[in-house]
Amino acid sequence: MDTKDNPRIFEKNAIEVVVKVCILLAMVVWTFFIIKPFLVPVLWGIIIAVTMEPFIGKFAGASSGRRKFASIVFALVVIAALIIPAAMLILSSIDVVHALVRASEAKTLTLPPPPSAVEQWPLIGPSLFKFWSLASSNLAAALAKFTPQLKSGFAALLSSVGGGVKVIFMFIISTVIAAALLITAEKGSATMTKIVARFVGEQGKDLIALGSSTIRGVMQGVVGVAVIQSVLAAIGMVVVGVPGAGVWAVMVLICAVIQLPPVLVLGPVAAWVFSASETLPAVLFLIWALLVSGCDSVLKPILMGRGVDIPMLVLLIGALGGMMLSGIIGLFVGAVVVAISYTLIKAWVDEQEEPEEGTH
Repeated sequence: MDTKDNPRIFEKNAIEVVVKVCILLAMVVWTFFIIKPFLVPVLWGIIIAVTMEPFIGKFAGASSGRRKFASIVFALVVIAALIIPAAMLILSSIDVVHALVRASEAKTLTLPPPPSAVEQWPLIGPSLFKFWSLASSNLAAALAKFTPQLKSGFAALLSSVGGGVKVIFMFIISTVIAAALLITAEKGSATMTKIVARFVGEQGKDLIALGSSTIRGVMQGVVGVAVIQSVLAAIGMVVVGVPGAGVWAVMVLICAVIQLPPVLVLGPVAAWVFSASETLPAVLFLIWALLVSGCDSVLKPILMGRGVDIPMLVLLIGALGGMMLSGIIGLFVGAVVVAISYTLIKAWVDEQEEPEEGTH
């Protein structure tokens, strides 16, 4: 019997459809909340896998097609590169704290007097010179004046250390996910193509290829160049003896990812080097800082490749928004995801304009 002739059957079918849709929606929402803590690591793992797939493919070809072996070696190398420096930093920090405690107990902890050039620094120079002079003559009295600030700073330091451990753990999870995806790259690519094709039809394969090229271009041209600049900056700061070189290198990395010139960080560091070192090493470090800050104009076109032209504002919004959403790892994920979205939307708009132009 036709449902149009029988309102009860039509009503029954409508209720069944509504119930099924509600159940499906509830399952989707429930699943989302379950996987939400792993959403950013999974996205980052996919980005890493897409970026590294050509290199893993070449490595697997050189090792008789052992893709699984190549993927596992990649994951182990990346995890070791994350864990070993972090462990060394933690151990060295513990040693420094123990040394400071022993020196404080033995009353042998002293500071050299400040250079006279410090007093000429704008804004903070006079007050810093005064505090530094007091600390060099009577460290206990200087520290006693700032006990509340030191306590809050120590608490912030512990919080940042915990956040750093969390970020490293997230990176390790993402690396393991990337290795698992690289092992089954061909099946994963075919499955993703089918899923995208369900929404956009025959253009699914082209969109997958465009998305993959965008990921590789942004990772190599933005994140890759940022990592190179931060490493070069760290090398220069370690050579001239800048304290806390790792912290400054991280700040250089953040500036480079959000497309700000690293000289914003390296400039003040160079000013400190001029006040604390001889003229020749200070001039050499300033030249090095300028070269590091400007090398992106040479490296970025080489590494980013053709066909990937992302405006600075897009990367800035993606990086800052990702960092506010998910911390340091979101800095990279946000920049890449927003860049991919921009590229795909731009390609879709350009494709819509072509038929309209052809009709005239």
